Amino acid sequence: MTQPVRTGVIGVGNMGQHHARIYASSPGSVLVGVADTNQERAREIASRYDVEAFTDYRDLLARVEAVSIAAPTTLHHRIGLDCLATGIHLLMEKPLAASAAEATELALAAHSSDLVLQVGHVERFNPTFVELANVLVDHTILAVEARRLSPFATRAADVSVVYDLMVHDLDLILTLIREPLANVQATGSRIRSLQPDHAMALLTFVNGQVASLSASKVTQHKVRQMAVTCADAFVVADFLTRTVMIHRQSTADYFAQHGEVLYRQEGLIEQVYVPQIEPLHAELHHFLACIREGRPPLVGAADAMRVMAVADAIEGKILNGAGGSSDQ
Repeated sequence: MTQPVRTGVIGVGNMGQHHARIYASSPGSVLVGVADTNQERAREIASRYDVEAFTDYRDLLARVEAVSIAAPTTLHHRIGLDCLATGIHLLMEKPLAASAAEATELALAAHSSDLVLQVGHVERFNPTFVELANVLVDHTILAVEARRLSPFATRAADVSVVYDLMVHDLDLILTLIREPLANVQATGSRIRSLQPDHAMALLTFVNGQVASLSASKVTQHKVRQMAVTCADAFVVADFLTRTVMIHRQSTADYFAQHGEVLYRQEGLIEQVYVPQIEPLHAELHHFLACIREGRPPLVGAADAMRVMAVADAIEGKILNGAGGSSDQ
């Protein structure tokens, strides 16, 4: 395929509007139209790019080759199956579906139709994480600590903090550590909404690696950080400042002064260059490239379903008040 891909967006709310923006500006895409059940919203976004607006997404499908679905999670299964049955490539915003059974059905439908099904775990395309992963290729990971904290917002008050925020770091950690999970511990609380909006989780892998995650929608300060303890380095990534710092020990000296043994340790800090690339732009560019070249996406259904399984386990422990460990 050498011609630009005819694209559309289903659901043009807070996230979908940015999919439309990037498709409209990408040389590999021709934005054909957008669909949203809110007619006024659909017309507003469509008018920005001089494309058609639809209130029924099915009217859009005959005109496109690929779509981003940024509709509510409960609609992912039905809309996704309709798109795949029509021969449309999909970029599905996370999570893939509302349940493991629905996700499995979508994955099987995409596989049998030989269509691209990419899941929108956008942080996988964040250049800060890309550089962090590059650094860690030559290191043995012992432990990972992730913090993703935000002030309260009504935007996603109907979604737990596990699926709104923590899910991003779950995907990144499960990308860095490919070992099977041994157990999961989790605790959390409802503070300002009906769903858990503060959560902490501890993952232990079969080879002894551990990962701790904190996620909150009720802090007074925004934090997006990941720290990785390795056998010979300590690596810290900050997704807000777009920095990756490598801390290494260079010398450790013991010496005597006036009969007293003193200790001095000196460290070395390296800062990794992180390119200024919009993660969503990189994600959609990858999606279009997979369609043109007929190759599988970086974040496919299998990865998304593994993340969903762990997120479900964490959320279940929080909702049931069972913070102890259990085999996974």
